[in-house]
Amino acid sequence: MDEQAVIEALARTVRAARRQRGWSQDQLSAHAGISKGALVALERAETNPNLSTLCRIGDALDLNAAQLLEQRPTNGLRIVDAAEVAPLWRGPAGGTAAVVLVTGGTAPVELWRWRLPAGEFYENVPYPDGAGVVKTVTVVAGTLRLTLDGAGHDLRRGATATFDASAAHAFRGSGRGGCELLVTTHLPPGSNLEGPDRWTS
Repeated sequence: MDEQAVIEALARTVRAARRQRGWSQDQLSAHAGISKGALVALERAETNPNLSTLCRIGDALDLNAAQLLEQRPTNGLRIVDAAEVAPLWRGPAGGTAAVVLVTGGTAPVELWRWRLPAGEFYENVPYPDGAGVVKTVTVVAGTLRLTLDGAGHDLRRGATATFDASAAHAFRGSGRGGCELLVTTHLPPGSNLEGPDRWTS
């Protein structure tokens, strides 16, 4: 592949690895000992970093040079094994939320997997008004109590809801067995907003 394809592959890998850890760009740049500006340019595939920068980023993310520069198949196939997905949040009742993957491109989509025992509650951090972020929630098992702008909605297995993520929203496992969810966060084109980086434990 040509040089630009390698730079774009590096940008995707670094961005995905950073988000998988739940780090902001500020956090990764601090861990790697590089400027935030250099990291932003790298993640936008606007620069070809030198070997020293690659090594610093690789050390911070526990990735070697080959892993950083790995190029995915041209058909866009990406397979994430369940063993690769680690929770970013654990609730006091045993609930979990994990980022399964984050797509590349100018309008990335985050895919989250949630498990909430009955009664487990999580209040999400809303995005700023007008940010253009949309969430979609699909109930894979059980029943979810979705609270949106103060109004409660019961979603049973197989149901899907979509809403503006700037609205106040919360999830609660309902029924006898709680629920399992797949949640997608759709970020607008050209956005600098970060989903996992907004995460609070």
